[in-house]
Amino acid sequence: GAAGTAGTLALLLGEGSKRLPQAIIIGVKKGGTRALLEFLRVHPDVRAVGAEPHFFDRNYERGLAWYRDLMPRTLEGQITMEKTPSYFVTKEAPARISSMCKGTKLIVVVRDPVTRAISDYTQTLSKKPDIPTFESLTFKNRTTGLIDTSWSAIQIGIYAKHLENWLLHFPIGQILFVSGERLISDPAGELGRVQDFLGLKRIITDKHFYFNKTKGFPCLKKAEGSSKPHCLGKTKGRTHPDIDQEVVQRLRDFYRPFNMKFYQMTGQDFGWD
Repeated sequence: GAAGTAGTLALLLGEGSKRLPQAIIIGVKKGGTRALLEFLRVHPDVRAVGAEPHFFDRNYERGLAWYRDLMPRTLEGQITMEKTPSYFVTKEAPARISSMCKGTKLIVVVRDPVTRAISDYTQTLSKKPDIPTFESLTFKNRTTGLIDTSWSAIQIGIYAKHLENWLLHFPIGQILFVSGERLISDPAGELGRVQDFLGLKRIITDKHFYFNKTKGFPCLKKAEGSSKPHCLGKTKGRTHPDIDQEVVQRLRDFYRPFNMKFYQMTGQDFGWD
């Protein structure tokens, strides 16, 4: 209608204004945050920053005006979003986001902590091929089987522990937990939950996705602002190295109690065990 045309024109004329984000994807690294953001950007009422601003962890001293200036211009009724997966594990982030706006909606994409850790390691390995093996980094001491929880690849997956920090500043209902596994197996279903949570019309549906067998990932039939199909880039969906099954089992046992606690806290069973 005329309003829609006027809106498009307003954006073309550089109108609309930059607003602080009403919703932030705060985690987790290697969980599926890039996929979620790219899928969400298909929605006409979502405007998002492409790059990770890292404001609440690394750039906080630059101030809110600097942060707001990074945001895209939006029209009335559109949602401004950003994603920085390291926020979830940053001690100061909950208080900082809360002091910007208590009502900020938070989204966490979580994934089986064991596969998440291996994915994290795989990413590092692609940048630094001479790092030690996954197995040697996992243990403080291989003989005693003590797991090195100070290694960030393992630390990040202790979701219950990080979540406790967020619950000191936000009610659980203001945080949406997206299953990284379901984001791949049923993207439209997970996107339905996200759209509901953000108060958006359910515009993103099955019709938007096709499954790419080679990548093992869902792809968009049309990307935001383009008519070409769009799959995530080649850094996504890397092949994981084979990890010693005994080590994988040790990690499964290590994470199990934390996973159970996380299921209790969120009221969701992610089926990782």
